[in-house]
Amino acid sequence: MMLLAALVSAAATPRCHRAWAAEFEPTVVGPTAASGPAPPGMAWIPGGEFSMGCSDPRRIPFGGDDPMADARPIHRVAVSGFWMDRHEVSNAEYARFVKETGYRTIAERPPRPEDFPGAPAENLVPGSIVFTPPMDPVPLRDAAGSAHLRWWAYVPGACWKRPTGAGSTIDGRDNDPVVHVAYEDAAAFATWSGKRLPTEAEWEFAARGGLAGAAYPWGEAFRPQVAWMANTWQGRFPVENTAADGFAGVAPAGRFPANGYGLFDMSGNVWEWCSDWYRPDTYARDARLGTVKNPRGPADSFDPQEPGQPKRVQRGGSFLCSDQYCSRYLVGSRGKGEISSGTSHIGFRCVKKP
Repeated sequence: MMLLAALVSAAATPRCHRAWAAEFEPTVVGPTAASGPAPPGMAWIPGGEFSMGCSDPRRIPFGGDDPMADARPIHRVAVSGFWMDRHEVSNAEYARFVKETGYRTIAERPPRPEDFPGAPAENLVPGSIVFTPPMDPVPLRDAAGSAHLRWWAYVPGACWKRPTGAGSTIDGRDNDPVVHVAYEDAAAFATWSGKRLPTEAEWEFAARGGLAGAAYPWGEAFRPQVAWMANTWQGRFPVENTAADGFAGVAPAGRFPANGYGLFDMSGNVWEWCSDWYRPDTYARDARLGTVKNPRGPADSFDPQEPGQPKRVQRGGSFLCSDQYCSRYLVGSRGKGEISSGTSHIGFRCVKKP
């Protein structure tokens, strides 16, 4: 909400990987067979016990300069088996939900004056936050913690069906993941579809695809045999995206290889909402409990960078992630999002119990 309010008003070496993986214990995978046929578009995630979290990535290539302290200590977690969407929820799927229910996303509703004290009335119009690269290089960080405002803009009219604002469209982009969905919007779709949003533990277990301690959903190297494995940022962030991976923005589902569980885009493309409240101390609390079974996250949210702004966990990173800024394409890293805000790089996928 503070962001919204401000706007309204190369491969790792084997040696490096051994150091990275030393903190992880083997994954113990549960039964491989589901009790029934797969729901359409979903993959069976067998559940099991695994080491959850992220080693300090500054020691590996493409790891970036963020220590990812909120993703430690690495700790043991057990999850039961579940079904998960193979792809992020698409524009076509979300359009069907809206057609059948008449649902209006938060971005399509006028902002409430009480949420944006001091904002001019003419600015309180429906819209959403769109990545808007500056013309020239800018600092990626500053003492005030507001450098990111230089490449985000609140765009009137932007929403899931008009991703860059009035006059834009999703025509011909049925298979792109839906974006500009706030947490409430994602949860509403999940309920309508008979599913739910994944817990953070379920999401990470699924994203790892059975691998223990790998930096990425596909394995140890960011680009094995120089292949692009995810939709991320190439070039100088935020002013130049060379789109060497084939996409300057959101990519349609299934354009990059699936992980070991048959899931696509668990790294990069768009951030994905999880059901857990965000706190930076969640893992420290859980680690004291031994092996935690089916954790559902803390009872409330706290982000010391933005106290008072309730946030849910987001996972997977997006097409804007690079080792220059936000290298959260790393499978064990964590993101966070204010619950009433959507942006042009936030989507979701759903899960379902058997």
